Amino acid sequence: MDDELEDKILYQTYLSHMKLMSKFAVGIPTAGINTFLNYFWRIARVYVFKPEVLVFGLIIFIIFLYMQAVDAWSRTLFEKIQHTLGITTSKVAKLQFLVNSSSVEKLGWEFKQDYIAAYAVQGHRAHMEDRFVVNNDINNTGVSLFAIFDGHGGEFAANYARDKLIPSISEQVVKLKDIITGKVPKNAQKSEINEKINEKEDENTKTETSAMKRKKSWRKTSSTDDYAKGHNIGITDPELLEKLDSISKTITREVRPSRPNEKENLPKIDVTSYIEGREINYGRLLTDQVLAVDRLLVNAAKKNMDVAGTTALIAILEGNKLIVANVGDSRGVMCDGKGNAIPLSFDHKPQQQRERNRINKAGGVVTFNGVWRVAGILATSRALGDYPLKDKKLVIAEPDILTFDLDDHNPMFLVLASDGLWDTFSNEEAIAFIKERINEPHFGAKSITLQSYYRGSLDNITVLVINLRDRKISELKLNKI
Repeated sequence: MDDELEDKILYQTYLSHMKLMSKFAVGIPTAGINTFLNYFWRIARVYVFKPEVLVFGLIIFIIFLYMQAVDAWSRTLFEKIQHTLGITTSKVAKLQFLVNSSSVEKLGWEFKQDYIAAYAVQGHRAHMEDRFVVNNDINNTGVSLFAIFDGHGGEFAANYARDKLIPSISEQVVKLKDIITGKVPKNAQKSEINEKINEKEDENTKTETSAMKRKKSWRKTSSTDDYAKGHNIGITDPELLEKLDSISKTITREVRPSRPNEKENLPKIDVTSYIEGREINYGRLLTDQVLAVDRLLVNAAKKNMDVAGTTALIAILEGNKLIVANVGDSRGVMCDGKGNAIPLSFDHKPQQQRERNRINKAGGVVTFNGVWRVAGILATSRALGDYPLKDKKLVIAEPDILTFDLDDHNPMFLVLASDGLWDTFSNEEAIAFIKERINEPHFGAKSITLQSYYRGSLDNITVLVINLRDRKISELKLNKI
């Protein structure tokens, strides 16, 4: 009996459906534009122009407009403030960095000088937090310095590292070279040179304090830097902010703003301690400089309550010697004479046994949230800045140092890049890709950056290529002259 009733219900439902479809089919007009319009107007009145449908559609439209506009507002807000206050960005005009604003790349930087080329894109991120530095032949010392900084949680840390760490390293290299070549007597080091260094540091501190006061008066951090203009700084990662709000109190218990009158200087050092014979111990120099600047960065970040951090990949090239210091997960790779990929650095990831043991010993945890993260927040276990995690030593800034004799490898080129590239390319793939394009204007740096973007990298992407074959040609020409 129940089965017969169920069959009748299904049959009646089917008949009702077919009658309804027949009415629609019969009602469709066959000729005349007015007839078509009248028909669709009747359908729209029945199904579209209902109050609930209109209200829902309006809400969706407003949300869409907001999502489109909020990024443009955030990027142009500071530029408007600068224009209102009459602040100029003359530094930008003096550098060789070109800003491109295409719908695909959003913000791109490109650089080409002799045997060095770099290319960077903002990509799918809302803000550009990568920075790179090229300091070729520092003050005619024969020493060249290259660096990649991959910021996270805002631009403050990457800007600070670029503006404080790189000039400090370059200054120390010049002084050490002066001592080795005899321009400055070694026995005068402790009195004359250190005194000049300390005076310079005091000036830097005063300038920094003045800048901090201006920043506080605006309630935000300035972004008038050497690479780009008019984009927002501060904490820009909503996921990071949410995680920091929920983090255990034991991690942030000792985090507090420093007093405004506290002065922070780089440690007073005897630079002759880095001289071994007639050589510079670049490994010790880089390690000391990175750790010293990280301490200053953490204190400065506390004053601003800025939780930003940055990786640091620094390469020093002198003659046939290459020294690479790495903090975080930016990465360097060398293409040797046979076309093989030789790692110049190794990523610092929380899931590595050495890093996991250190974090657990410090009282922290490593959890999986899309990727392995320190305290569920940071996907790299070493960085400059990140003061909420730094105070408990969950994240450290101590760099790994690798030294290479280039004569042993007869290399073609070096690649330094932020992790946006390595999310889509392995070391071997990157080397093979650039090797085929090394004769392009940017030595393949532009091509591989854009290819990484099209492969779906979700991060900022910065690639710096050092064409060592062209470097040798340049040196031969100089020697002939």
